[in-house]
Amino acid sequence: MSPRVLPVLPERPLPGHAVCLDLRTSGTYDSDDAVRAALDAPQPGGERRFLVVDEADRLVAHQLLYERLSSYGPAHVVCLAVGARGDRTLSRSLTLRPPAAGVLWVFDSTEDGVPGEAVLRPLVDVLSTPEVFDAVLRALGEVVHGVAVPAVRVLEHDLTDEARARAWRQAVEGLTGPEVPAGNVSAEQVPGALALLLGEGVPRSLSGHQWLPPQGRAGSRLTACDEAVGEAVEGFHRVRGPAGLLTGAGRAVDLPADIERVAEELDRFRTAVADAFGAAGGTRLTAEHRGVLRDRGVELPELPREISRAGIVPALRDLTHDLIGKGLPLRSVAARLSSLSARTAPVGSAARLARLDAICGPERLRRLRARHPFTAGGSRPAAFAVTGLLALLAGVWPVLGWGLGPAVGVLAAGLAHLMLRRRPNRSPDGRIDGGGATGAAPRLFGGLLGGLVGAGLGQFLGLPVWAGAVAATVSVAAVVLLALRDWTRAVDDWWARADPEEAWRILREIQALVVTTAVHDWLFAEVRHHCSAGAGAVAGLLRGLAETADAHGQPYAARKTRKADGPEAGPPPVGETGTASWSWEDWQDDADDWGNGAEAWGDGPEAWGDGAEEDLWSGSAEEPRADRTAAQEPPPFPSPDPGGADGPPPLSVPAPGWLERRYGDGGPALVDTLVGDLVAGTVLILDRCWAGIERDPGALARAGHEQRLTELLDETRLRLVRDVAASPPPRYEGLRDPDALTSLAAFTDRSDRPDAARLTGVAADAVALLLLAEDDPGRTVALCGPEHLRLLSHDPMAARQVRFVPEAMRRGAAGDDIWRGTAEDVVWTGAGRHAGILRLVPLRADVVHTVRAEEAGEP
Repeated sequence: MSPRVLPVLPERPLPGHAVCLDLRTSGTYDSDDAVRAALDAPQPGGERRFLVVDEADRLVAHQLLYERLSSYGPAHVVCLAVGARGDRTLSRSLTLRPPAAGVLWVFDSTEDGVPGEAVLRPLVDVLSTPEVFDAVLRALGEVVHGVAVPAVRVLEHDLTDEARARAWRQAVEGLTGPEVPAGNVSAEQVPGALALLLGEGVPRSLSGHQWLPPQGRAGSRLTACDEAVGEAVEGFHRVRGPAGLLTGAGRAVDLPADIERVAEELDRFRTAVADAFGAAGGTRLTAEHRGVLRDRGVELPELPREISRAGIVPALRDLTHDLIGKGLPLRSVAARLSSLSARTAPVGSAARLARLDAICGPERLRRLRARHPFTAGGSRPAAFAVTGLLALLAGVWPVLGWGLGPAVGVLAAGLAHLMLRRRPNRSPDGRIDGGGATGAAPRLFGGLLGGLVGAGLGQFLGLPVWAGAVAATVSVAAVVLLALRDWTRAVDDWWARADPEEAWRILREIQALVVTTAVHDWLFAEVRHHCSAGAGAVAGLLRGLAETADAHGQPYAARKTRKADGPEAGPPPVGETGTASWSWEDWQDDADDWGNGAEAWGDGPEAWGDGAEEDLWSGSAEEPRADRTAAQEPPPFPSPDPGGADGPPPLSVPAPGWLERRYGDGGPALVDTLVGDLVAGTVLILDRCWAGIERDPGALARAGHEQRLTELLDETRLRLVRDVAASPPPRYEGLRDPDALTSLAAFTDRSDRPDAARLTGVAADAVALLLLAEDDPGRTVALCGPEHLRLLSHDPMAARQVRFVPEAMRRGAAGDDIWRGTAEDVVWTGAGRHAGILRLVPLRADVVHTVRAEEAGEP
C-alpha cells in the first residue's frame, strides 16, 4: 500500500488561518510527527488556531494529541469529528471543552454521487478562516457541552480552471515582459549621482579647479603654445594695415616663423597630454596614479561632494524602483540597467587617445604647418583694365598728361611690387617663403597704355587746366586706395588659409578632453566601476528572476502533464519538514467508507484515490518509516492545481446540496491585481539585495533571490486558488530601508483590494440576498442523516448562527445600503471564496459524554 502523506493541511495556509490537522491517519504515522508538523506551521504571534479533523469514536484515544497542541502555549482548537451513521453518542476528553476548544459533529450524510471530500472540503475551508474560526469557537462556548452539529448553506464564488490558468499566465507575462534586445537610458532619466556618470559634464564644485598648473609639464606646454599663437596674432595685426605696406612696421614681423612655432608647441602639448593619458588608468585611482599624473602636469582634486561610491547603490535602487514604478516589466528594466552598466563602465584614459588624435592629429598639424601662397590684386585682366582706366583719366590733362598718365601706371605697378616684397608668408631672412603674385606687370602695361591714350585724348579735347588737375588727383588717389585694399584683403585671405588661430580652438578642445578624462576616467574611475558592476548585477538578477517566473508561469498545464504521464513520471520530493501537503484527493471518495477510521482507507492502491496520488508518492513506498519522516529537499514546483489541497475541487466533482457554486471567467481587475502583487513582492525581494551589491556586486547570490521569487509565486498562486487573490499578500516586516520604498507605496501596499465582482466576474448580490433573508432554519442543511435528528436539541433558542461573508464580496455588492441591516450580525472575513450561514445545533445533554481521565490514551 502506498504511504499517505503526513496529515497537515493545507500545504501552505494563508497567514493567520487555522492550521488543519487530520488525525484519522494516526494509525499509520507516529503521532509525535503529526503534532510536531502542525506545531511547526507558522502562525501570528499570540494566536494559535488548530482545526482538527478526527474520527468521532477516537476523540478520547487522541487526548494526548490534543494536549500537545497546547505545549507551545495556549491554543484554540475546533475539532471536526466525523461520525459513522451508526453513532448515537459522542465521548470527548476534557481538553476539547470550551472556551479553548469545541467539537463539530459531522455525520456521514453524503448524497448520491457526491464524494466525501466534496462535503468536507468547503467546510474545512470555511472553518480555517480566522474570523469564522473565532466566531464558531465563541458560539460553541454558548451551547451545551460545547458540541454541536453544523447546518450550513454556502455560496462559493470562484474562477473556472481555464480562467485561472489564463489569468496566472498573463500575470506572469506582465511581470517578466518579452525579451528586449537593448535598452536605452539618458541622463535625464536617472538620479543626479548617475547622471554625472552618463554625461561628460564636470561637477559644479570642480568648475574652478586648475587641472593643468602652469608649472607642470603639460601646463608649461599649454602656456607656450598659447603665447605662440598670441604672438602670431599680434604680428598679423601689425602687418595687415596700411603701415604694414607703406612703412617699415612689418619688417620685424616673422609670421611664418611664428606659425611654425605654434605648430611645434601644439605638437609638444599634444605629446604631453598623450603621455599622461597612456600612463594612468585602471578602475581605481590610487596615490601612485596621482603621483604619475602630477609628474606629467595633471593635478587631480579630491572626489567632489556631488558624487561618492556610497551613493551609487542607493541611486541604482531609486532608478530601479522608478522604472518598476512606471510599469516596466523585469526584462525591460534589466535592459535599461544593462545599458547603464555599459555606458558607465570605465574604459581607461588610454581609450581617449583616439579622440586626442581626432582633435590634434598629424593631419591637423600638417595643415597648420603648410605654406600658403600670397596672392593680391585680383584677376590679371581686371587689374590691367582698372589701371589702364585710371592712367587714361590722369592723362587727359593737356600737355602734362603725356607724363602723368604713364606715371600712374608705374605707381600702380610699384605698389604691387611692394606688396610682393613685403608679403606676410615670407620671413625677413628668406628662410621661409610661401611664394606669391601681386600682378605688377599687368598694372604696368595697362597704365602705360592707358596713360598714352589719355594724353592723346586730352590733347584732342583741350580740357581746361583745373579739369585735368582734378582728374590726375583722383586717379592717383584711386591707385593708392586700391592698392591698400588689395593688400588688406590679400593678407586676410592668406591668414584665413594659414589659420594659426585654429591652434586656440585645438587647445580648448584638448583642455576639455583633459578635464573630461580627469573627471570620468581618473577621478570617477572607482565610482564608475562600482556603478557598472552594480547595474550589471541588478540586470542579471532581474533576468534571472524573469526566467524563474517564466518557469513557474504554467503551473496548471504542468500539473496536468505530470498527472497524464502516469506512474512512470518521476515523483516530486516532499517538503523540507518531511510533512508534505495533505491532499483532498487523498480523502476516500466512496461515501460508504466514511466513519470507519483507518479501515476506511483500505489496503490496496485503489483506496488512495486516482493514479495521481499513486504517482506522487510511489517513490517512497519502500522507504523505512524513519526515512519517510526525515527532512528532504523541497519540491521545485510545489504549486497547487485547481483540484489540489489548496484549491477548489475540479468542476467535474459534484457539489453537496448545501453548496451553491458560481464560477466566473475573471473580472477586469484580476490580472492587474496579480501583476501588482507580483511586482510588490519582487520589489521587496530586491530590498534584500542592495546591501550585498554595495559590498561586492560580483558576489551577488542570485539563487537565494530566485528561491524567494519562487516562494512569492507560490504564495500569490495560492491566494489566486484560495480566494481569487481577494486577500492581500502577507505584510513584509523585514525592510532594510523602508524610506527607499516610499515612492512605491502604491505598489508595496497591497491592502486595498478590488471587490470580488471585479476579480471573479461574478456579482455578489446573491450573497447579500441570502444573508438578508429572515432567519429560517430550513434554509440550511444539517450535516447528519434523518436518523440523527432525534439526537439534536429541539430548542430553537439553543442554536447559534454564524453568517460570514468575505470583505471583497461586500465591496462587490450593488451599493453599501444592502448590507446595512446585517453589519453587526455578519462576520466579515479577510479572505476566502465562501459566504453563507453556519448554524450550530446543540445535542441533547445525554448524547455527549465527557471523559475526565484516560489511562491508556492512544497517541
